[in-house]
Amino acid sequence: MPVSNPFLSLIGAGPGDPEMITLKAINIIRQADVILYDALVNESLLSYAKPTALIRFVGKRYGCHALSQQEINHLIVEMAFAHGHVVRLKGGDPFVFGRAVEEIRTAREHGIGVAVIPGISSAVAVPASQMIPLTCRGVAESFWVTTGTTSSGDISKDIALAAQSTATVVILMAMSKLEAIMDIFSTYGRGDTPVAIIQDGTTPQQKMVTGAVKDIVWRAQNAGMGNPAIIVVGEVVNLQALLAADTVQQLQNSDIIHEERQTGM
Repeated sequence: MPVSNPFLSLIGAGPGDPEMITLKAINIIRQADVILYDALVNESLLSYAKPTALIRFVGKRYGCHALSQQEINHLIVEMAFAHGHVVRLKGGDPFVFGRAVEEIRTAREHGIGVAVIPGISSAVAVPASQMIPLTCRGVAESFWVTTGTTSSGDISKDIALAAQSTATVVILMAMSKLEAIMDIFSTYGRGDTPVAIIQDGTTPQQKMVTGAVKDIVWRAQNAGMGNPAIIVVGEVVNLQALLAADTVQQLQNSDIIHEERQTGM
């Protein structure tokens, strides 16, 4: 018999480190009757589920989909009416390339209540975990967050727009298009712009390679970099070595910090 109060909670699980999830998210996971979790979710978070909860993997990764988005949408409705409270546990934040809008629409169409519990996006947390700030006075005044490819598989047109700005550019889900994306940056005279690629960010498997637009493809291949990874393009990448240094003296002596003091920015 269908339940009378079906409900969907979309929860952001954070970038990979199981401690980087909110207390509110944990409390709701504990209440869930069903948990449908994605590929980038740290599975240790499932230990918060109650013993009677149904837990199912529905993850999608490049070249390997457990279920299509349409199948996931159908499963949400089926599970909500059969069991009650469904949690969709997503890596990062549900509203940052998390397909949350499609799932909310499906739930609403079937009269299912919805709540969104934000998570820490990998777009911000992963660079920070490697001491790469996305903004810095005198270096970068803003940042872009974009996907490498669109739903059609083409490179996002926003990449070309971002390449013409002085902003930090954070690119997600783009390793398969890395060479073509760097070619776009080169087209706009950005060959010497620093780049960092961070794989498996905030986890024990995390690794990073740095370089410039003109040589990062070779460096990434040589280092065996792959998915999941975050690509950061911008002058802020040069701050990584300074901020990760053990001595404050290196920061005080850096040209960037000196310039900030001189300009008063």
